[in-house]
Amino acid sequence: MTYGGFWARVAAYIIDVVILMVLIVPLIFIFGTSSVETAGMSISANAQSDSPLLNVVTTLIGLAYFVGFESSSMQGTPGKRAMGLVVTDLHGRRISILRAIGRYFAKILSSLILLIGYIMIAFTERKQGLHDIICSTFVVHGKPGETSTDPKVFE
Repeated sequence: MTYGGFWARVAAYIIDVVILMVLIVPLIFIFGTSSVETAGMSISANAQSDSPLLNVVTTLIGLAYFVGFESSSMQGTPGKRAMGLVVTDLHGRRISILRAIGRYFAKILSSLILLIGYIMIAFTERKQGLHDIICSTFVVHGKPGETSTDPKVFE
């Protein structure tokens, strides 16, 4: 089993953003906001729209999506699963809801520092972003529920 690299994780995120936009675009029309770009940025809580309620709703949708899937038995969002990736703790187990929430908010920190927290994935030995390091998680190639056949992966 190997760590999920930078480009596989970028592709997974793009898939997830497309799925989230399918959910959020109708809300944009309901709330009367014409800017799709603003709502897309609100998924990661990095931007605000004209409607505070829309900001809250899109943030909650993003939170529920990432936390729900990553802490579920799927161990990853549909984008991660499409790329053959799972999110694990340091022992190769499924992460808890609390850890998934922490990881979601740590991603905001990874974004705020000029995306350096994400760029770290390309350069760290275990392909961890800042949010992974903060929350003691790995993204690895594998299937949900499988632990690594190579014990060194999680050491």
